[in-house]
Amino acid sequence: MRFIWNLFAVIGLAIVIACLGGAGYMMSSGTFKGYDGKAAGVYQDMLTKLVKTGSIADATVWRSKVADGLSFKDVDQSIRTIANENNIKSVGELPLYKQIEAMTGKKSRKIMIYMFCNPLTAAKMIQQSMAFSAYLPCRVALIEDPKGQLWIYTLNMDPMIHGGKALPPELKKEALAVKKTMKDILKRAASGDF
Repeated sequence: MRFIWNLFAVIGLAIVIACLGGAGYMMSSGTFKGYDGKAAGVYQDMLTKLVKTGSIADATVWRSKVADGLSFKDVDQSIRTIANENNIKSVGELPLYKQIEAMTGKKSRKIMIYMFCNPLTAAKMIQQSMAFSAYLPCRVALIEDPKGQLWIYTLNMDPMIHGGKALPPELKKEALAVKKTMKDILKRAASGDF
């Protein structure tokens, strides 16, 4: 049985390597003419993370470990302050851990989902493609892992910005500004900067 499992692992790795090679060939051969210049790198990074973790969710997010000594409340306040500083609107939040506790009657580790949006940029992204609506609003998650360590997660915006045909320059500039805000929240809130 172990031999078969190892054989499938080797076959899977060979398929991934072949896909990477094929994607590189298609990018260099002009198959993706008009695509953003960073598209190949975006997908190569995602594939590398997918192979490493075995999880498409891990391959498509950014995360930051929260510095030791910071409380959930500290980081919560930091996330809100940084978003406000960057003029990105809070359009909702989900204290998921409270709902879990209400439904189970048991204490839950902390899980908070924040929803942020720049409505004008969102409207332009939807005008570009209605499918972008599925990515909205930008979400940030503050999560306590089973060991009590806090983490901040958000969606990797690079596939949306760079993963297909190049966005119009003005829209790309706005999308990059939103990305900068999300990365700012990840970095600064994880260090307790607010």
